[in-house]
Amino acid sequence: MRLNYQATGPEDAPVLLLGSSLGTTHAMWAPQLETLASRFRVIAFDHRGHGDSEAPDGPYAIEDLGGDVVELLNELLVEKASYAGISIGGSVGLWLAENAPDRFHRFALLCPPAYPAAGAQMWTDRAAQVRAEGTKAITEPTLSRWFLPEYAAAHAAEVDVIRQQLLATSDEGYASCCEALGAMDLRPALGDITAPVLLVTTDSDQSVPPETVVELSAQIPGAHLEFIEGAAHLVTYSHPDLVNHLLMSHLT
Repeated sequence: MRLNYQATGPEDAPVLLLGSSLGTTHAMWAPQLETLASRFRVIAFDHRGHGDSEAPDGPYAIEDLGGDVVELLNELLVEKASYAGISIGGSVGLWLAENAPDRFHRFALLCPPAYPAAGAQMWTDRAAQVRAEGTKAITEPTLSRWFLPEYAAAHAAEVDVIRQQLLATSDEGYASCCEALGAMDLRPALGDITAPVLLVTTDSDQSVPPETVVELSAQIPGAHLEFIEGAAHLVTYSHPDLVNHLLMSHLT
């Protein structure tokens, strides 16, 4: 299974992989790309079932999504890289930190779920809804969780960029990734993580409650936690300058 990706930055620079949120593509990293590409060979990829990556029939498991990233490193002939991910991209990062520690230098994980805090049934129900009605059924509710109302009102064009990505996502790919999120529990091996980890959460994240990320910071040895106020889930869009500063400070 090959992942679609976009490569940016000097070819001889250290490699940084970017994993996006559920229902989006590598293009969601546009607010970070110029900054990160000044120091890294940035590989922004689409998860399986997203963007131009293949969308095999599901359900998927977090092991599938993480294994895809390891195979991408192999395809690119990259021995070791750093990784930044948000939302499900952060979950993939946690799996990689636990299961492929020899392939990564550092991790920056924004609003990452490690287990289904709202219960597995919520993800099962959402997967069924998307298979029956398409991603259009969940797009507006998702945007209302990802952006604060005042940001959405003032940045309609930016919000629409994400809206179009959600609408274009494969129904089967989205639903299968929902099932991966509902079935995963990455907590048992958090104490085994050895790479430096930056965790970022926000005060108004309705998708990944901030207290669950605080829990992760207490369980991952040496993890550094940053708490951003006045932001919802998609903090890479609402607070790009702050996020870019945190990523560069940690990853370099």
